[in-house]
Amino acid sequence: MTSTRPTRMRRLLTAATVGLAAIALAACQPEPEPTATGASDGTTPTASGAATPTPTPTAAFALPASCDEIYSADMRASLQAENPPLNDPGVTMYSSENASILELIGSGAPTLRCTWGGPSDYGLATNVTVIDASQGEDIVAELTAAGFSDEELGDGSVHRIEQRGITLDDEPYTLGETHYVGDGAIVSTRWVNFAPTGYIEDIVATLWD
Repeated sequence: MTSTRPTRMRRLLTAATVGLAAIALAACQPEPEPTATGASDGTTPTASGAATPTPTPTAAFALPASCDEIYSADMRASLQAENPPLNDPGVTMYSSENASILELIGSGAPTLRCTWGGPSDYGLATNVTVIDASQGEDIVAELTAAGFSDEELGDGSVHRIEQRGITLDDEPYTLGETHYVGDGAIVSTRWVNFAPTGYIEDIVATLWD
């Protein structure tokens, strides 16, 4: 990594935020810092704030104790090989720029945060957050209105949006969000130049099947 990487990243995130707004993503607020990283030591992070009532976990979904539990063995090995490390403390990227998803995470809803890659212009951030049926319906409606795609997967739905652009350093970038709204939880992911094939499908198969 060159010494210009942090500056490029700041510029990239600035350009990305402007671009996402242009394609009708909802206005965002900063994602609250969890009290733990969700690393493979078995801790489960919680977020601060109290914007909305905390949902009660349903019998259909149990929040994993660590990030190692949300991937299959093959996907876990692939991510470790392609873009380590897991949960670098320097990665502060949000798992979404959608205001409702950020508010949900900030409400104190049980959440596990997992990131891949170091502080750079290449990585992703995922949150698994417990929701109830009403919250899931509201999030699906808002994502659809914001221009996300909508496709069925298992007993839930996947919603994606992607943007390509050029940074202030004339570097091309691709960024986007992929969210799965399922029975009892939402898996929210934001990525920059790193969108592993089958990523969300693997998480869904691991947590719900």
